[in-house]
Formats: sequence, structure tokens, C-alpha cells
Amino acid sequence: MALSHDRNRIDFASYRPKHFLWSLDGKVATITLNRPERKNPLTFESYAELRDTFRELVYSELVKVVVITGAGGNFCSGGDVHEIIGPLVRMQEAGDMRGLLDFTRMTGDLVKAMRACPQVIVAAVDGICAGAGAILAMASDLRYGTAQSKVAFLFVRVGLAGADMGACNILPRIIGAGRAAELLYTGRSMDGSEAERWGFYNKICAPDAVLKEAQALAQSIAAGPTFAHAMTKKCIHQEWDMSIDAAIEAEAEVQAICMQTKDFARAYRAFVAKQKPVFEGN
Repeated sequence: MALSHDRNRIDFASYRPKHFLWSLDGKVATITLNRPERKNPLTFESYAELRDTFRELVYSELVKVVVITGAGGNFCSGGDVHEIIGPLVRMQEAGDMRGLLDFTRMTGDLVKAMRACPQVIVAAVDGICAGAGAILAMASDLRYGTAQSKVAFLFVRVGLAGADMGACNILPRIIGAGRAAELLYTGRSMDGSEAERWGFYNKICAPDAVLKEAQALAQSIAAGPTFAHAMTKKCIHQEWDMSIDAAIEAEAEVQAICMQTKDFARAYRAFVAKQKPVFEGN
């Protein structure tokens, strides 16, 4: 992990994580889960490194949008059976409730970090997107998929609750409570057309174009007023448990803050000059 010397923070321009790939194109970073021979499963270490990366993105002035995808035609097959499920079963057999809870809290912390980072996150999903992989897509802000993709919240298939990493809270807000209940109780997979029809995917793309189109979307978002985007993301997340009146007041305060940015003035001056505004995120 490359750290900047001045602030002891991740230097995202030269970042070289150990458990996934990282690339930076302008203001857009791409995270690629890179174990294609096993459909990109997660391990204890990759969970933790993803969590820490999204936590550190709070401090980044360089990265404005993040794309997350998988290598080799699949997104992510979930927790590695041998490197995660096996050790968890051994913890269960040893009566290690503390160890089990440490793990489930750590995986939940990844979702918390994704929701708390100010950058918009775009998931580019092809192939298998199952278990914790489906959670990564769910926790993203926007999702592009393919018709061939298979999204499954398959925790019930291994004797666990569908209540994992915030799924019972977030998934119903995306596709509706009844549809979410069906997926979480049965563990069945959604194909791409169903995922788009239900609102899980924002768009269906060809397999050879899904990453490129997700990155193009990310670039267009990164070219916008990114401070304002961060405030929008924060409000979408925080207003889930607010009353309408509280949400309206929160948004009044947020919008007044955004009106103090230079981007707000830039947009006005560009409009007056009949030009397209060039936003700088401040």
C-alpha cells in the first residue's frame, strides 16, 4: 500500500493494493476483483482491503467516482468457499462466537464504508454476481449489467439468513419489499433482463461493452459538480430514516451549502454566456 508522506494517507495516484487491481483515469478509479479462475471470490484479506480503501477515499481529492468490476467475465462469486466458509465453520465448531461476529461486522463495515465515501460508485456487472458479490453491487450507487449476468443473494443456500451486510435494508429500497423478500428467501438468481426490469440495473449493456459504458458514465459524473454529487449521495443515504419534514430541512441546509460553491457560480456564468459549464468540484 503506497502512502503519502505528508498525511500518512493512501496515495491513490500510485496505489497498488494486494488483493484487487486499481487503475486511475483522470478522476475515475476502477477497482477490478481479479481472481478470474475462481470467478473473483472474496477472502478475509480482500474484504478488509476493500473496506480500508473505501474508508480512505473520504480523504481523497483526486478520485471523484469509482467503478467496481470483476475480471474474466464474472463480477464476484461471493465469499471464497475454502478461504472463508471453511474457517467460519471451524469457528462455529469451536464455539467461537466472537470470531464469527468479528467477521460479520467486518463485512458490514465494507458496506458502511461504501455508503459513507463521498464518491459515486458504479458497478459494472457481468456473469456471476452472487452472495457478497451481489452485496457489492447492491451497495453501489449505480449498476450497469449484462443480459447474461446472474445476480443471487444466496445466503439461504448455505443455511444463513438473507439478512447479510444490510441486504434487508438496502435491497427493498432498490427493487421493492416483495421482490427483495423473494430473492432473500429463495436464494434464486435474477438474470439481467429481470434485474433491469426490477430496477436493480440502471442499464443493460453488451458483455464486451459493460465496463466501458460504466466508465463512460463515471467520467460524465466526474465532470459534473462533484461536491454537490457527494452531498446528494449523503442525503440519499441519511434520509432513509428521516421524516419528510426532517428531510426537507436537511436538503434546504445542503442546498444552501452547495450555493456557496464556486461551481454554482460557474454554472450561472456559463448559462449567461450560453456556454457549457466546466465544473471543478469546489
